[in-house]
Amino acid sequence: MCAHLSRQRRAFTRRLLAVVNSALLASCSMLGGGPTVPSTGQVVGDEPRAVEVGATVLAHGGDAADAVAATGFALAVTYPMAAGIGGGGICLVYDSAQKKAEEFDFVPHAGSEGGAYAIPGNAAGFALLQSTYGRLPWQRIVSPAERLAATGFPMSQALHARLATNLDTIRLDAELAREFLDEAGQLKPVGAVVGTPALAQTLARIRVQGAEALYRGPVAGEIAAYAGAEGGGIAAADLESYRPVPNAPLQVPIGSVTGFLPSDGVDAGRYAHALLGRVVGSQGQIIDPDHTGAAVAAATKAALDSLHVASLPRDLGAAGFAAIDSAGQAVSCAVSMGGPFGSGRTAGDTGVVLAAAPKSETSSAAFLTPGLAVSDDVVALAGAGAGGPNGTAMIVRALLDVAKGTDLTRPGALGTTGLEPYETVNVIQCQSGVCAAVADPKAFGLGAAGY
Repeated sequence: MCAHLSRQRRAFTRRLLAVVNSALLASCSMLGGGPTVPSTGQVVGDEPRAVEVGATVLAHGGDAADAVAATGFALAVTYPMAAGIGGGGICLVYDSAQKKAEEFDFVPHAGSEGGAYAIPGNAAGFALLQSTYGRLPWQRIVSPAERLAATGFPMSQALHARLATNLDTIRLDAELAREFLDEAGQLKPVGAVVGTPALAQTLARIRVQGAEALYRGPVAGEIAAYAGAEGGGIAAADLESYRPVPNAPLQVPIGSVTGFLPSDGVDAGRYAHALLGRVVGSQGQIIDPDHTGAAVAAATKAALDSLHVASLPRDLGAAGFAAIDSAGQAVSCAVSMGGPFGSGRTAGDTGVVLAAAPKSETSSAAFLTPGLAVSDDVVALAGAGAGGPNGTAMIVRALLDVAKGTDLTRPGALGTTGLEPYETVNVIQCQSGVCAAVADPKAFGLGAAGY
């Protein structure tokens, strides 16, 4: 009880400080001095119904951390082949009030016994992010996803397009087949109501007991038992000891802005840094500012060659999303299942589809690229590239374009990977206090304002 009250006090203090800071910054802007904070919050991501959840959270008093965490849990229901609760990822946060950037690492990794299944990271990762930077009570973060899973939701075009290329995987798992296939074994159409009551029950436990419900107790026991019976290698001790890792992100000058990317402590950071180092000089100068698209394409090939990557699966099972609020806090995340639906196996009656354990440094986690750009302590860009090297390339290109002053909200201005919906880039750009969300032009995502 005392710990719960202490957490509530910390959340109230963070919210009060954010509101006061926002008012002070807005006053400074009106007087002609100081940075300009966003007038409204925004959310962007690969699947529209999950983005709508995040925008609603913003509209009801949540901050960017709340919105992203709620979006992440909703994606586990509405976009499970890429963002299931059994997967993991990376999030970056920039808090304008504190002038602080932080990284949260919870990428999928194998258990101590090896095997095909990864230890679920998303629930613990979003919980740590939200408890550190969020405002709202935990139950309000998880309950929208629980409701979608329990009562069902109309299948979006984004979900349908991704499912259509993974029917063989769906047919091999009874829970996935029940949710997404009709009586003839064919994929249900766009607009068909789908849901997963088993996952709703697990989310209910997480809502009431916290994220630890996935790592201790009956749900954890069922996951460990299932993995053990299938030779998947997740032991109860692996779940109990799992912790997401806070970190300092890679911070680099890029022209007129400061860019933030995943740290070199994770595979994604090492790849992104290798790519960025080929288009940005040691002093932050853009090496070929007149041909950033061609320069990034060449750098992508060179970075892949340096890792000896000759080919990759077309769908690495990943997704990206981001949010920014009216106090200037921004969060960007990229998550992965290690392939479409990860292992393709639902753990018993938990509704949790287990991610695939990574097999090499060039797994899907190597190309999870949340990114942020900050100018004069105010966020200029929050976005994420996910799904492969082209997703990383496009978030790097977006950082370069923002540094050059390019308006990414103009039609055709945001570069696209050309491989949607498998590799995407989604961004929110802020200019003079006005932010606009731009979903990948060739995919089926959504950018929404949280009024």
